[in-house]
Amino acid sequence: MYDELDLDMLGDERTALFLIMSDTDGTFAFLISLIYSILFNRLCERADDVYGGRLPIHVRCLIDEAANIGQIPNLERLMATIRSREISACLVLQAQSQLKALYKDNMDTIIGNCDASLFLGGKEETTLKSWNSLLGKETIDLYNTSVTKGTQESHGQNYQKLGKDLMSMDEIAVMDGGKCLLQIRGVRPFLSRKYDITKHPNYKYLSDHNPKNAFDIEKFLSTRLPLRPGEAYRSYEISPEELTENTA
Repeated sequence: MYDELDLDMLGDERTALFLIMSDTDGTFAFLISLIYSILFNRLCERADDVYGGRLPIHVRCLIDEAANIGQIPNLERLMATIRSREISACLVLQAQSQLKALYKDNMDTIIGNCDASLFLGGKEETTLKSWNSLLGKETIDLYNTSVTKGTQESHGQNYQKLGKDLMSMDEIAVMDGGKCLLQIRGVRPFLSRKYDITKHPNYKYLSDHNPKNAFDIEKFLSTRLPLRPGEAYRSYEISPEELTENTA
């Protein structure tokens, strides 16, 4: 079978591969998860066999809506092994419970193999509990003052140190939409402002800035690619009836 994707070559030179599927119909979701499974394994093999363990170009997989593409086989094992080959995977989820539903007991292993976790906001309970635990506690000073009145008035004062959640689940749930929580391996979690993408120097190339920058898939697919001298290609005969069916 001829493979025109050349998945094992993505780490040889700077390449962008877009895998696009319907966000409402999951009929072909298994194809995306299958491609990722093949991609990770082929790249690891090439890194070991050709480049001595590390690809020359880092391959970063931005897997948006990771829960909707189906289960990637052995992801918990792959997440622990691909990074040493210059491969990384960024799993984007609506809630942590989605990962639990898909990977069951392997969820903790997958999360544990991620060097960074970013929370952009939400109110799903499992996610809130996880971040509440990650943030830990802070120490507060508590002063209690008491006054007793009677034939003789007396005053008392008590001082103690207590532990308090750095951010409670309620506080995390109602966090400002312009803020985020970030935890990087070896660094304590911290609260930060979300980056304003309109200030990025490459923002002018997005369709949000100029609709003319939008990529027209239909136009791209309908463009006839010119043949080059000496290039191998396959020729297929299509009857007028088949052509009519395909264009209908």
